[in-house]
Amino acid sequence: MRSFISFSLVLALVGCEDPADSVPAAEVTESPSAMAEAPTAEEPAAEAPAAIETLALSPAQTTIGFVGSKVTGSHDGGFREFAGTIAFDPSAPERSRIEVTIQTASLFSDNEDLTAHLKSPDFFGVEEFPTARFESTSIRAGGEGNATHTITGQLTLHGQTQTITFPATVNVTDSAVTATSEFSIERQQFGMVYPGRADDLIRDRVVIKLSLTAPRS
Repeated sequence: MRSFISFSLVLALVGCEDPADSVPAAEVTESPSAMAEAPTAEEPAAEAPAAIETLALSPAQTTIGFVGSKVTGSHDGGFREFAGTIAFDPSAPERSRIEVTIQTASLFSDNEDLTAHLKSPDFFGVEEFPTARFESTSIRAGGEGNATHTITGQLTLHGQTQTITFPATVNVTDSAVTATSEFSIERQQFGMVYPGRADDLIRDRVVIKLSLTAPRS
């Protein structure tokens, strides 16, 4: 029996690709003071506060999703309830600020039992940590691959705050500001250490999939 389990595990490891291999890995640092350390050149222009547009982010036009995986397969999920804003500077988009607050109990996945497990203390612990939050500290032009920008900010997840940096593709039109990004984070860096079953281990890296649209009118 032990040999059969070992053989099954080897087959699973060989046969299932890791979705995180196909996206950039976010740079994660333990630096809650990053907000104060953001480059002054990217601060909103104090001399023209009236130029800043406050744009809303909502589930009506924005999606926040993820892909988690184990050795035998992967699962898609996301969040249905969140709210945020972009403090958009049309004269210098890199000076803009993004903030989003997610209601973690709105988590969903492609499997009902998995959804319940993800809400438990093994993962998101939604009763103890009812919200997750992201606040940008820096947006700079240029990014990995085909990305137009690189975004840095503080992500508070599972009660832990880390500074993350990831590439994004940003587009500005007269009607909206849009941004898309796919990158991976390591769940254990946010205190989610549940390993899974011995014959079906859960991978540490989770793919984050963002598609943001903030109307300008």
